[in-house]
Formats: sequence, C-alpha cells, structure tokens
Amino acid sequence: MSSNWQAAVEKTVTGLGYEPVDCERASQGLLRVLIDRVPGQTYETGEGEFVTVDDCEKVTRQLQYVLEVEGCDYSRLEVSSPGLDRLLKKPADYERFVGERIALTLKLAFEGRKRFEGVVQSDGEGWALHFNDGKVDQVLGFTLDEVREARLVPVVDFKGRARQAQGPAGAAVQEQGDHEE
Repeated sequence: MSSNWQAAVEKTVTGLGYEPVDCERASQGLLRVLIDRVPGQTYETGEGEFVTVDDCEKVTRQLQYVLEVEGCDYSRLEVSSPGLDRLLKKPADYERFVGERIALTLKLAFEGRKRFEGVVQSDGEGWALHFNDGKVDQVLGFTLDEVREARLVPVVDFKGRARQAQGPAGAAVQEQGDHEE
C-alpha cells in the first residue's frame, strides 16, 4: 500500500466537508475510516449534526476512486461514524467537546491510577479534567502527550429527553467488500 494512503484518506474526507476522526488498517485487509460532521456546516445528505448512512456512502464512493488512483491495496473499506463514545485525539477534538464528560486513560499512573472520568475543560493553554473521586471534587491538569486514550462518555436517556450533544451517531456504517485492483 502506498505510504500516502492516510494523507489521501484525510484529504478526501476533508475535501467532502467531513472531519476525519480516525483511519486504521485492520486484519484481513480491512481499511476502517471514521468520519464526523463539522458543526455548523450544512450537508446535501440531510440536516442534523450526526453522520448518516448517506454520508458514509458518499465518502465510501469517493474513497474507492481515490484509493484506486493512489494504488492503495485493501480488501474491504469501512466508513462509519465515530459513535457515541467518540475517540478524542487532536487538540481540536478536545476543544470541540469542552464541557462534555470524557473517559481519560493516562500513559503513566497519577496517584496510583491511570483511568479518570470527568468533564474536560480548557484554560486556553492546557487541559483539565474535573471529576469527583467519591469524596471531593478534583481537577487533573494534563497534556495530550500524557494521554493514552480519551473518549466521550455516552449519555443514554431512556426517558426521551436526550441531551442535545448526543444522538444516533453510532448506527451509520457503510462497508464495501472484495475490492479488486
């Protein structure tokens, strides 16, 4: 596979007006691409802030063409939404979800633990996680270099009053199999 496959995927997804969240090669030739809608942007595939099956299909079609032109070898292409437990990787991800509840795993333990859950905040220069350890509210300052993984904590409301920032984002998946070179 061409060494520029990630750049080709990112350029294509961005060019279509979506945010590339993650891209990975998995077993048996699977190329998995996670996309998200950009807040405030309108899409011809419909209203709303959450990725639809039509969004995934549109990106899949364009990626099939681009990856073939680039000579990228893969067996299956999967384009999907990042889901309700969206991965946070870039500074822009953290900025977008300031005030939201996240699950944070540090690379190295701090005061005997690596996993924390709380509300992410920014002071403009760094990041902080506001959480309660069961006794008292605390604040953990961190840099992105110290983070092994961070994800949004899904909020499921069975009473029909779902939080504005959540929705059916985990449902949309478009998969294409048996790609021939």
